[in-house]
Amino acid sequence: MYESKNESLLHPRDFTYRIFSHVGLALLVVAFTLAIGVLGHLLLEPVEWHDAILNTALILVGIGPYIVPASVMGKIFFSLYSILVGLVFVATLGLVLAPLAHRIIHKFHLDDDDD
Repeated sequence: MYESKNESLLHPRDFTYRIFSHVGLALLVVAFTLAIGVLGHLLLEPVEWHDAILNTALILVGIGPYIVPASVMGKIFFSLYSILVGLVFVATLGLVLAPLAHRIIHKFHLDDDDD
């Protein structure tokens, strides 16, 4: 997927495309995670769809729930969902920063070859 250290540095236009593709993939992961939370909220708690989206989005960004779940299954689901959200945050951060980190490391390797 990425160029090896023996290849030249990627053209800035192609690098921009790579960044946008990684950000797009990260947005898909976040949307999928939001959908899981909304569906779980709708199935386990007696709330409207707009309240489920609000509550799940607030959990997803780390603020916490707007409506505290009342049922035992709802509480267990949101406990596990909060753990999932933490893992998704780390994964999407890595997904977005991977092209930039690769480019920096690749640039350092190109500088080493000049010596």
